[in-house]
Amino acid sequence: MPRRTATMLASTLMLIALLCAGVLIPVPYAEMSPGPTVNTLGDHDGEPVLQISGRRTYATSGNLNMTTVRVTSADYRMNLVEAVYGWLAHDTKVVPHDTLYPDGKTEEQSTQENAEEFSQSQESAKVAALKELKVPVTSWVIVSTVVKGSPAEGRLHAGDVIKAVDGTAVKQPGDVAKLVTMHKPGEKVVFTIVPAKEQAAAEKAHKAATVTQEVTVTTAASADSGQKRAIVGISAGTDHTFPFTVDIKLADVGGPSAGLMFALGIYDKLTPGSLTGGKFVAGTGTIDDDGKVGPIGGIELKTVGARSQGAQYFLTPADNCAAAAKDTPSGLRLVKVNTIDDALGALKDIRGGDTAALPSCTK
Repeated sequence: MPRRTATMLASTLMLIALLCAGVLIPVPYAEMSPGPTVNTLGDHDGEPVLQISGRRTYATSGNLNMTTVRVTSADYRMNLVEAVYGWLAHDTKVVPHDTLYPDGKTEEQSTQENAEEFSQSQESAKVAALKELKVPVTSWVIVSTVVKGSPAEGRLHAGDVIKAVDGTAVKQPGDVAKLVTMHKPGEKVVFTIVPAKEQAAAEKAHKAATVTQEVTVTTAASADSGQKRAIVGISAGTDHTFPFTVDIKLADVGGPSAGLMFALGIYDKLTPGSLTGGKFVAGTGTIDDDGKVGPIGGIELKTVGARSQGAQYFLTPADNCAAAAKDTPSGLRLVKVNTIDDALGALKDIRGGDTAALPSCTK
């Protein structure tokens, strides 16, 4: 066999071997890419995203699109070829698998966590929008989740209202952890609660719940390194009673990052006129009950997804501005926001055509 032919054959076989190895060898990475965007003012799967009853609503126009990031699942293992392709592609991002799924988090755990965060973001969006409209909302602290195998399992339940800990009234979710950690591991802590069933019955009857119980839980030691803290194995959150019904009909979207856009959509539907003036505005950001906007992940992929759908402006959490400004899609203007008030002010300028002074994002 001629030397040149042998060399070519050997090179071809080596290339095939490398490609096979690249396909078969898993690497500890995950991929992020632009996900769907949904207009909070419009329909999704044949029904309005925002459904409000018991209160007058107004026709609106334009777009207030929430944005998402698509990620590979916790159980999926990329191969070397996919990772290299993802690194070279402009509209994807390859990150260490543990960045998205720390501590061996499973797909089921990730899905549950995202669903809980999504549900909480909807609640906070409703509260922030109604507070901005000076509509009264009643709030209280509840048990959000109970960790399986923890001291609280079987004694406290998701939805229980926490009125007090060791006789000290609870006003914010953070009060619960603060009061529990005043104990040492192994000590008892007393929760004064309204059981979830009693609270649900009271809400249905439009009355204040009056039945309370005292539940004693023995604390355990936290699993973190260093000095062990006393824990009981619950997370506390906030629940609310609204004077009318606001439903957000959007499934299969996890995480808290749509909070700002949901709040703006609710505000728009409850006020005359159009917040956007018919313009295509997209955005992202968490929101708390007081209307403060927080940062999210995957900002550079969300701007790509928004622009590909026609967005002209992108409401950007202030803490994400530097990252978003590094590679802004052509034709998309980033608008920096810290609060829902900032967002409403920016939208006023956008619909009025007075965009020169819009707060912008810089590198």
